[in-house]
Amino acid sequence: MPVCDQNETIGFLGSSQAFGGGEKAKVISTHISTVLLLGPHAFKLKRAVKLPYIDLSTPELRLAMCERELRLNRRTAPELYQAVHRITREPNGDLALNGQGELVDAVLEMKRFDDELLFDRLAQQGRLTSTDMAGLASALAELHRLAEVSPDEQGARRVERVLAVNERAFAAAGILPVGEVEEVNAACRAALARHAALLDERAREGKVRLGHGDLHLRNICLIEDRPVLFDCLEFDEDLATTDILYDLAFALMDLWHRGLEACANALFNRYLDVAGDETGLSLLPFFMAIRAAVRAHVAAADSARAPTERLAEAQAYLRLCRELLAARPPVLVAVGGYSGSGKSTVAAGIAPALGPAPGARIAASDRIRKRLCGVAAETRLSPEGYTDEVSERTYGEMARIAGNAIAQGHAAIADAVFDRQAARERVAEVAQRVGVPFRGLWLEAPERVLVERVAARRGDPSDATPDIVMHQLARKGAASEWTKLASRGERKAVVAAALAAIGA
Repeated sequence: MPVCDQNETIGFLGSSQAFGGGEKAKVISTHISTVLLLGPHAFKLKRAVKLPYIDLSTPELRLAMCERELRLNRRTAPELYQAVHRITREPNGDLALNGQGELVDAVLEMKRFDDELLFDRLAQQGRLTSTDMAGLASALAELHRLAEVSPDEQGARRVERVLAVNERAFAAAGILPVGEVEEVNAACRAALARHAALLDERAREGKVRLGHGDLHLRNICLIEDRPVLFDCLEFDEDLATTDILYDLAFALMDLWHRGLEACANALFNRYLDVAGDETGLSLLPFFMAIRAAVRAHVAAADSARAPTERLAEAQAYLRLCRELLAARPPVLVAVGGYSGSGKSTVAAGIAPALGPAPGARIAASDRIRKRLCGVAAETRLSPEGYTDEVSERTYGEMARIAGNAIAQGHAAIADAVFDRQAARERVAEVAQRVGVPFRGLWLEAPERVLVERVAARRGDPSDATPDIVMHQLARKGAASEWTKLASRGERKAVVAAALAAIGA
């Protein structure tokens, strides 16, 4: 509940004695902050409240929280988070900015950005792209690479604490059907029991770190064509210290909930490509389900909305939680074809529909080859990157990635030319060893289409040229034993045919 009146502070911040220059401030209030938008700046004032999970009742506590927020968010958005200012009461009774008098409050100064470029707005407008997902994956992987590692090794215990918080919040909200809540609670507890050993193992390996903590789409903005993460969970560093895949899972769940499964799968694959964290795939559906449960009780407790509206949203998140925890069988699919046949397009199209969320792990030879050579996926390699030795390593790594995914109960897609019998047999053996179904798809298109597609590529992971296409065609290595699909039609039709051939 509020413990003091901050109206005088808000008025001061918008005055010419502080930051105002005649322009009226736009004021936005949240449960713990008041934000004043003035020209090119935003000023974030912590509300003087004392809640069960945060105490901001004194000026000293609010100053410390502003300083912590500045420090943590500068990890990912140094261009947005600019300074913390002290607000003081001077001897003459007036408020001053960074004066010598008694501390009255504190404010965080931020650079203002275009709200229309928030990821939740872009999602609503259908404007998020695979390029955005690749940029987000890189930004998050870099945060996790540099983040402080938890000194304890209690991975399962940390997750158990989150489940306990969820259960108490469901009970306190009081509007959700008891049966639905009990079903979700029981399913989450059962999943925790199944994954406890892996959670602890990942904690021992340093995979529990101080991440973002609150990475839903509204806390990501496109600035100068680059995804920027901001507004991390600053008031509880212990709560923000989680398995790094749980940090990723919030954005994955938010995309999945909005029906943007292809974006979620792209983010998932690009993150693993960059971070190389392949050991926790089996945890992702569970982590996404927990995030959905968190959003369910937050929606249920939102007293500012009509009861019917918040109940409907909370129940939608509960349904998503149950769906994410439901078992879905793994499968290994190989997508082959000459350069320009649309392999990567089809792989991306079918991936969200295969196996547990967030869909299939795509092991793409072009991306793997670039990573093994130590360059970005869009960097063109010299001929030394295409020797038999490098190709052998590439196909071996592709088999390893795919095998790891299906061994953890996920689907996998191997994306390569596969115009040699030995490579096709090798990938099929991966599925046989693990004991999961295998489906091989061979994409076909006329020579003219293949050449035109390859010639039109820009900034693509593939280095194929029209001459390479002609060389592949002359070798006549088409996979006669795999299901053949014509790939010159509309993308949706080709993807639908591929899913039908797989039986998904």
